[in-house]
Amino acid sequence: MPIPPRYAALVFSLLMSLYMGVLMTLLITWINTGLSDGFLGRWWRAFTIAWPIAFVLTLLGAPPLQRLTAWLTHDRRG
Repeated sequence: MPIPPRYAALVFSLLMSLYMGVLMTLLITWINTGLSDGFLGRWWRAFTIAWPIAFVLTLLGAPPLQRLTAWLTHDRRG
């Protein structure tokens, strides 16, 4: 069953924040602590803190950033 289009912004924010949250916390945890014992626990803790924050920031930030992108990439020569 497809998700209704009216939820597109919410679904985008969910997916983008999940994608960024997983990758960023994984890489930063790896860089800071290495792949030693307890890595997955440390990563999971970082992810569970970061992901809700990333979701809210993406939900709030995407619309103005999309408008800014459109403005910056608009041809203003004539």
